[in-house]
Amino acid sequence: MNQPVRNLQTFDVIARASRAASAARSAKLAPTCQGLNYYEIDHGLRNLLPLYMDEPLLAHLQPHLNELGELAGGRLGELADAAERNPPKLHSRDRFGRDEEWVEYHPAYRAMEEIGFGRFGIHAMSHRPGVLDWPAKLPPLAKYVFQYLFVQAEFGLLCPINMSGSSSELVRRYGSQEIRDRYLDSMLTQDLGQLRRSAQFMTEKAGGSDVGAADLTAVRDGAHWRLWGEKWFCSNVDGDLVVLLARPEGAQAGGRGLGLFLMPKTLEDGTRNAYRIARVKDKLGSRSMASGETILEGAIAYQLGDLGNGLKQMLEMVNSSRVSHLARAAGMMRRCLNEALQAARHRNAFGPAVIEHPLMRRQLVKMMVPTEQALSAVMYAAAVSADVGDHAASEKILRIMTPIAKYRACRDNVSVATASMEARGGNGYIEDWPNARLVRDAHLGVLWDGTSSINALDAIHRSVRKERAHLALREDLSRRLKAASGLPGQFRTRVENAVTGAFEFAEQVASEPENERFCRVAADMLYNAVTMTLLATEGFRLGAAGHDARRLLFARFVLEHRMHQGNQMNINALRWEEEAISLVLSDAAVPLGTATALLLA
Repeated sequence: MNQPVRNLQTFDVIARASRAASAARSAKLAPTCQGLNYYEIDHGLRNLLPLYMDEPLLAHLQPHLNELGELAGGRLGELADAAERNPPKLHSRDRFGRDEEWVEYHPAYRAMEEIGFGRFGIHAMSHRPGVLDWPAKLPPLAKYVFQYLFVQAEFGLLCPINMSGSSSELVRRYGSQEIRDRYLDSMLTQDLGQLRRSAQFMTEKAGGSDVGAADLTAVRDGAHWRLWGEKWFCSNVDGDLVVLLARPEGAQAGGRGLGLFLMPKTLEDGTRNAYRIARVKDKLGSRSMASGETILEGAIAYQLGDLGNGLKQMLEMVNSSRVSHLARAAGMMRRCLNEALQAARHRNAFGPAVIEHPLMRRQLVKMMVPTEQALSAVMYAAAVSADVGDHAASEKILRIMTPIAKYRACRDNVSVATASMEARGGNGYIEDWPNARLVRDAHLGVLWDGTSSINALDAIHRSVRKERAHLALREDLSRRLKAASGLPGQFRTRVENAVTGAFEFAEQVASEPENERFCRVAADMLYNAVTMTLLATEGFRLGAAGHDARRLLFARFVLEHRMHQGNQMNINALRWEEEAISLVLSDAAVPLGTATALLLA
C-alpha cells in the first residue's frame, strides 16, 4: 500500500522528481555553440582578414561571411546533425531489378549541398568569375575562409566541394578542348540541377600512400580508354565525374607509368558507364559523405594530359588540397575551442564557473594556441597561393608550407578535439552533444592526402633535400621579422634563434638517409617556427595599428611550450603566463604596450 504523506518536508522531496524540477536542474548544464554566429564570435579571423585581404574585397564578402557564420551556428549545423544520423545508403538495383546501383542521401545532405554548392559556390569561387557577384575569380584566401567557416558545422560535404574545384582545374589544364567544352561549365555551375559533382578514386588495395603500386589498367579503345580493375577508397563514390590514376597497358611500373583520366558516371547516350559501386564504407567519421569501393569493368575514360605525367599532374593539385585540409583543421579546432569555452563559462564546479579554475584556464589556452597557429598558417598559405605562377619564391614557399602545415595542424586537431570533449565532461562522450562527431572527424585529417609520416617525408626529403624550398621560406620569415622593427630586441633575438635552429635541424635531418626517423620532429619544428613568426609579426602589426596585439602572446607560448625555448622547470619563469592567460581568455583587445611588456617578463 502507498504510504501517506506525513509532513511538508516530504512534499519538498517529492517535488524534486517533478518535470519542473528536472528542467531546472538541466539549466545547470552548459550550452553548446548552437545559435551563435561563428563568424561574429571569431575575433582571430576578423582581426586577421584585413591584414591578408584587400579592403574592397573584404567589404564585399563581409555580408556573405556573416551569413555563413549564422548558418553554421544554426540551420547548417542542424542539417549536419541530421545527415550524420542518417548516412548514405547504397542500393544495388532499382525496383525493376536492373543493376543501376545508386546512393541514397538523406534530404539534409541535399539541403547542405544547396548551401555549399548553390548559395555560396565554394567549389567554383576561385575557378570562375561571378561567384557571390564578384566580377573576377575570387582569390584562394576567400575560398579557404569560406571552407574554414563551413567546416565548423559540416566536415563530410567539404570533401566533394573541394574535389569539384580541384578536378575542374585538372580538366581545364589537361583536358582536350572537346572535354573542356563538354564538362567544365557543368563542374562549376551553382545550379544543382545542372551540376556534375566530382569524385577522385586514387587508392587501391595494392597501394595507399604508395600510389605507384597501383594496378588499375587502362586499355586504348579508339579515341578513349577503358579501365579494368578496382579502386579501394573512392571519395564521393557516386560522383558524376571521376578523376583517377590508371596504368596504360604496357606502361612501366611505378609512379612514372601512371596516367591521369576523367571517367564519367553516365555516358553521352545516357547509359551507365561500366563500373560498379561494390560497397559504401562504414567509416569512423565523415559519415555524411559516401566513400566506397568500385569495380571497373571496361569503363570508358578520357585521357588528361601526357600519359607519362599522370602522377605529376595529380600532385599539382596536392598543394591546394593540403591547404584545404589545413583550413578544415583550423576551422574544426576553432569549433572545438568554442565548445570548450561554452562549457567552461557556463558550468560551475566547486562553486565558481569552471573557467575560473587556474588549471582549466591553462588547458583552454593549450587549445587556443594551436588553433591560432593553424589560422595563421591558413592565411599565409592562401596568400602565397595567389602568387604561385607569378613568383618562383611563392611556389617554393607553398611547396614546403603545405606538407608541414597539413602534418602538424591535422595532428593538433585530434588533440584539440579530445581536449574539448574533456572540457565538457561526460556529456562530451554522448552522441547527443557535438564533441563525439568532432573527435571522429578530426582523425580523418591525418589520413587524407598522405598520413603524418608521408607529409613529414615529403617536407624533409623532397622539399628540403631535393628542392631546397625551405630557403625561400626562411628568407620570407626573415623579411617579415625585419619589417616588425618595433618588436622588443630580446624577444626578437629569441624568435630568430629558434627559427634558425629549426631550419638548421631540418637540413641536418635531410642531409643523410639514415636520419629519416627524425623527419616528423623536423617538420614539427618548421611548422612551429613558421607559425610563431607569423603570430609575432601579425600581433605587432595589429597592435601598432591600435588593434588587438594578443597574437604576440601566442607567439611566446609557441616559443616556450612548442619549441621548448623556455625554462619549464622554473616556476618563477612561468609567472608571466598568469597575466597572459587572463588577457587571451578575455574578449577585450590587448594593447601593444601590454603585450610587449609580457614578452620580456
